[in-house]
Amino acid sequence: MVGIGPGGPLDRTRRAEDTIARCSAIIGYSRYLALIHDLTEGKEIISSGMTKEVERCTTALDRARRGDRVALISSGDPGVYGMAGLALELAQTLGMTLPIEIVPGVAAANAAAARLGAPLMCDYATISMSDLLVPWDVIRKRVEAVAKADFVVAIYNPQSATRKKQLIETAAIFRKYRSGATPVGIGTAVGTNDEKVVLTDLDHFLEHEINMRSIVIIGNSSSKVSGGWFVTPRGYKV
Repeated sequence: MVGIGPGGPLDRTRRAEDTIARCSAIIGYSRYLALIHDLTEGKEIISSGMTKEVERCTTALDRARRGDRVALISSGDPGVYGMAGLALELAQTLGMTLPIEIVPGVAAANAAAARLGAPLMCDYATISMSDLLVPWDVIRKRVEAVAKADFVVAIYNPQSATRKKQLIETAAIFRKYRSGATPVGIGTAVGTNDEKVVLTDLDHFLEHEINMRSIVIIGNSSSKVSGGWFVTPRGYKV
């Protein structure tokens, strides 16, 4: 299970590239496979679209059981909203005893944070707005909890063309506990040719383009903009 980072080759690890080089079959979501086309020449490519995660994992496990060396691709890190957990659960459910290696990658939140400055320097949480697998009532309770506890939060899957109300409601929850001037950063398609980075605030971030390739980072009560950078102080005396 290989994490390829946020998208660009500069953010891939050497371990990820070496692992892919050693594999004969590469399995993944078609968009992610396109990001590593320079590594997959001459290899068997098995791609599928969104919502086919179980199918991809099952195929990878079946091929591995037959003796193939398989790379199951995740963007970012495979253990952060990626394929690692599902593949491990399926292997257990199907009674497969296989040599499995999890290759970590640069998570999307970390890549976006690095472009914005240092917003994750202190305690933070990550929350996905997607309610396909987790009910919105559960997500909303988590949003309320981290907002009240003054965590910085990195929001994955913030909104799509048909799912917008969740992010709007999230913004309203954070406004109950934080100033409208709280820094908010938006990193979209970080590390790719489509990269776009915006630094704004809690009162205005919904005015900017946000999609499923975006990460939204909302600061805490001590976060600030310093020299054009989004910074959450850790407490050092400066």
